[in-house]
Amino acid sequence: MGPERRVIVGVDVGTRAARAAAFALDGTARHVATREYPLLEPVPGWRVQEPDVLVAATLAATSACVAGTAGAEVVALALSSARYGLIGLDAAMTPVTPLLTRCDTRSSEAARELRSSGQSRELHRLTGTPVHPMNPLCKLLWFARHEPYLCTATRWWVGLKDYVVHRLTGMLVTELSSASGTGMFDVHRRAWSSAVLDLAGVSESQLPPVLPTTAVLRLSPTAGRAIGLPSGTPVVVGAGDGPLRSLGAAAIDPTVGGLTLGATGALRTVVKAPRIDLAETFSCGALTDDAWVVRGAVGNGGNVVRWAGRVLGDDHAVPALLDLAERIAPGSDGLVMLPYLWADEAPPEGCAPPGAFLGLRSEHSRGHLVRAAVEGVCLQLGDLRDRLADVTPIGSVRLTGGAFRSPLWREVMAAVLDCPVHVAGAADHVTLGAAALGLFAIGHSADLPAAVTQLDPGVPGGEPVTVDPALTAAYRGLRTRLPALITVAGRLGEILDAGADVSAPARP
Repeated sequence: MGPERRVIVGVDVGTRAARAAAFALDGTARHVATREYPLLEPVPGWRVQEPDVLVAATLAATSACVAGTAGAEVVALALSSARYGLIGLDAAMTPVTPLLTRCDTRSSEAARELRSSGQSRELHRLTGTPVHPMNPLCKLLWFARHEPYLCTATRWWVGLKDYVVHRLTGMLVTELSSASGTGMFDVHRRAWSSAVLDLAGVSESQLPPVLPTTAVLRLSPTAGRAIGLPSGTPVVVGAGDGPLRSLGAAAIDPTVGGLTLGATGALRTVVKAPRIDLAETFSCGALTDDAWVVRGAVGNGGNVVRWAGRVLGDDHAVPALLDLAERIAPGSDGLVMLPYLWADEAPPEGCAPPGAFLGLRSEHSRGHLVRAAVEGVCLQLGDLRDRLADVTPIGSVRLTGGAFRSPLWREVMAAVLDCPVHVAGAADHVTLGAAALGLFAIGHSADLPAAVTQLDPGVPGGEPVTVDPALTAAYRGLRTRLPALITVAGRLGEILDAGADVSAPARP
């Protein structure tokens, strides 16, 4: 990348690592740097990180990325981060809590109480966010109940990106995308909800002001020295990682779904205004003022195959297991897996049936078990798409995520969806989405789709997934039987739960 080139740097602060990617404005080159950090679990269910460790990794990744551009002009930094985190700060902007990540489940009891009381429906209608332990609202309820003295000492409650922005620019602000994922923001009025803040026990003065995701701040001298950029370099506040993944995959047309499958899975589509589902299944959060992402998620994705590898005694051989599964006929010779090993965001926690292998016979092999796991996850995601049709129908799907490097995952997923399916280009879609949003924000691109194409011309087309019609027909039949199988598994779960407290008499 020559010194005459100009680049924009997308920076994503994720759950496991900070990643910075410099995209040439002419779409010809990209340079990436990553710095990892630990996810801590000091108490079972508490999944936290040290905010300053994340900031240090972000500065280091961005510095390494900038250094790798060989003197190209950096026109802006554009930010992304994992949503749903919560940090308490004192008046000096020093963290008084760790970052409670989205996967911290200490507030499960608060979430269950909101659901059992019926309050969750109105909260979802108002905020677009289903009640779940990941939400900052539920985390604040936990603090109010268990750490009241800490609450008194806390001047600010902020998200992960808010803290990173403060350390980069000296400004304490949030943006529409992150705010709309807190469970405390009225997505219809585009303002903090006083009723929900009262429930959470916080005041609006304890929360950062909400800016558009396209707002442009300036890099502070201290951060500039750490990164190797001039102070005053534009910093676009950006959005959450999920909405930006949709943008980076060029899945921002209302008729197009963006399906991501890594350890877990998510299906998103973009609409022009907040749209709320009555079943409390899908969240609705902002990408920009006039682009809102409707999202449903499953907690069981590629992690199900890793689990299968572990229990089958082959923990580090997922590719080999998938190779075995490819040799098995579609439908796994009658074996069906319901892959409910971890709690989903929806249905409400505790309401999903237990995971199960149904139809297990002696002739079933390791390959059958793994293929059934893949098929079970894809069927679950297919069901999510069917439910999304009640909110906004989608006619085609773009696939992203590490699992879809596997031909088996691609083929089964496309056959289950039974619609045009493309694999989005190989770019890091989150940092590309951040960079594209930043390019639009600083006026270097006419609109968001044009920004994605400008930075990575290969993404909008994608690779079509061709599926044998017989495979599609086979999975269509299995999908029709899936609701009955889930009902049976649910009843079995109730029977097992009823007997869970029965102790066998001790043997003499």
